Amino acid sequence: MSDTQTIAPPFDIEVLRNEFPNISDTAASGRPIVYLDTAATAHKPLQVINRISEFYSKQNSNVHRGVHTLSAQATAYYEESRKEVQSFLHAESADEIVFTKGTTESVNLVAYTWGERNVGAGDEILLTEMEHHANIVPWQMLCERKSATIKIIPVLDNGELDMDAIDSLISEKTKIVAVTHVSNTLGTINDIATICDKARRHGIVSFVDGAQAVMHLEVDVQKIGCDFYAFSAHKLYGPTGVGILYGRKALLESMPPFMGGGAMIDTVTFQKTTYANAPGRFEAGTPNIAGIIGMAEAIRWFRKIDVNQLAAYEANCTSILLDTLRSIDNITVLGAAEHRIGIATFVADGAHAHDIGILLDEQGIAVRTGHHCTMPLLQRFGVQQTVRASLGAYSNQADVEAFGNALQKSLRMLQ
Repeated sequence: MSDTQTIAPPFDIEVLRNEFPNISDTAASGRPIVYLDTAATAHKPLQVINRISEFYSKQNSNVHRGVHTLSAQATAYYEESRKEVQSFLHAESADEIVFTKGTTESVNLVAYTWGERNVGAGDEILLTEMEHHANIVPWQMLCERKSATIKIIPVLDNGELDMDAIDSLISEKTKIVAVTHVSNTLGTINDIATICDKARRHGIVSFVDGAQAVMHLEVDVQKIGCDFYAFSAHKLYGPTGVGILYGRKALLESMPPFMGGGAMIDTVTFQKTTYANAPGRFEAGTPNIAGIIGMAEAIRWFRKIDVNQLAAYEANCTSILLDTLRSIDNITVLGAAEHRIGIATFVADGAHAHDIGILLDEQGIAVRTGHHCTMPLLQRFGVQQTVRASLGAYSNQADVEAFGNALQKSLRMLQ
């Protein structure tokens, strides 16, 4: 297996930063890259990169198909990865873990399988005003197919959900509540346990988009009480093209396959096909084996860090980031939730977000500009484009200070 590096307490940011090759690279300007776009995708530690390389160079084979040694070895690593995710999410069974291409595919899987069987004409799906497009569009498509309706939990001015509105929005027609654990635009941490409890009390299924949560919070799906939970490996310092769908076993077993092909079958004749039990029935074709093994390695790497120390460190960096932005004239930060992660989205009077992003990039600062796949949320705040700075485990105070200086210089240039 791959070499590992121990991050010993107390939390040492410089030791951790040295594990990321990208952190030491330089931007086109020749300056060190200040990477403040982790919410889009996180950098990968060397431990993960080496594990993926090790699989391809020494263990490459398909899974669940061969009797030879390499295939058996690859299959063992693949299924060990499933158990690693089970442990990470505190799921009851490894059979509740489905491998997908990402959070987006996970949402679509549920909408096209559970949704097809359980949502009908006149039924309602409850979303929130802060959802990523990936947790809006698949449900819209389902509603169009089934003549169902979407209802929305509103967002307050401070960027928090209007929890008092939920009870009045739930009705006997509500079939599923789909909510983000953490807003990718506002950084707001939602009280999903309460939302899932409200859903369960009414016999309503709950789906949680955890794409922005798993790298900042400890997630226990049994304590949360959700029916489905999804996230993407590339946000959790792992490879792209890999995602997870957790689903309660009884629900997964009741759902038809998402795609047909090899590996997801029990028997096939030209007259009829029977399907494998969950999770296999949802994993047609050759999976992203190296990516899944790399994701498991990312989880192992992440779990070496004391989650409380990391949370305290990130909270301090987030406070500095927000104070920096609020100290600059003509900057408006969206949202002021009490419980949040290291995401700060803002607009600047008289300056277009895209122009700010380009000028920051010329100074070695990487941020995200645009609508962040949350157009309804930006419309709620009356803006079309914003700049988003997002922190990762490797971000430090020097990054935030460099960002603040570069932002002020950019704004002066745009006056």
